[in-house]
Amino acid sequence: MADINKKEVTALITLLDDPDEGIFSTVKGKLLDFGEDVIPALEDAWEHSFNPLIQTRIENIIHRIQLQRVLDEIHVWKINNQGDLWAGALIVARYQYPDLQEDKLEKQLQLIKQDVWLELNDNLTALEKVRVINHIFFEVHRFSGNTENYNAPENSLINKVIENKKGNPLSLAILYLVIARMLNMPIYGVNLPQHFVMAYVDDNEIPNLEWEDKILFYINPFSKGAVFSRREIDMFLKQLNVTPEKMFYTPCTNVQIIERLLRNLISAYSRAGNTDKVAEIEEIVKALDA
Repeated sequence: MADINKKEVTALITLLDDPDEGIFSTVKGKLLDFGEDVIPALEDAWEHSFNPLIQTRIENIIHRIQLQRVLDEIHVWKINNQGDLWAGALIVARYQYPDLQEDKLEKQLQLIKQDVWLELNDNLTALEKVRVINHIFFEVHRFSGNTENYNAPENSLINKVIENKKGNPLSLAILYLVIARMLNMPIYGVNLPQHFVMAYVDDNEIPNLEWEDKILFYINPFSKGAVFSRREIDMFLKQLNVTPEKMFYTPCTNVQIIERLLRNLISAYSRAGNTDKVAEIEEIVKALDA
């Protein structure tokens, strides 16, 4: 930050205890305009203040700046980087954990990938390759579905899923898909209603073949990678009394996966009665849809 801006920031911070809401609104707007560069100065002011009003206002301003970063990043991700599912999941996690240490998470991801790679060879069938991933992911690294606290927000935050080794069908699938993509395995997400599964696609280039005809089998990430057929999806939809649609059988996009991740968070925070977070995540969904 330039020297003149530091002086301006200091002057603005001294006005944070002004009881006039109009003045505070102006001060807040100017501090927000500085973006992330102003956070260190705000944090320093918070540490040296004993005024609860100033501290609360600083916390709210910092949070809004960090939220704006997520809004900007998710929009840019959709335009420029939507092929990177991992990057999208990290942006969502940064909503709750702005200081996320991505390098540590990526090292853990690389470790899982390396363990799978060591067990693979070119002679394995598609089903055998999936059995290898399942063994490493669910048995060696002990990932599992969070059946005890299925609706918890942390099940949709990829850093907490890696830390806790537990997640919901979607978050487990995201990790599984990212690892598969790192190993060039043709596994894709499938957006089933009330559940999320994966499809293993025949990657032999056969012209004019529809997605449905390329799918060899489906994978259930919440049941330790259990393999099943299209018939099970038919039965599942029938139980839900949902009319079968092509989208329930075929691969979805990474944007659709991240939007569903956000909507899972909205549902989790709604159940917890946290209306502020619900409203903020709805803002992120709008930024993704924009």
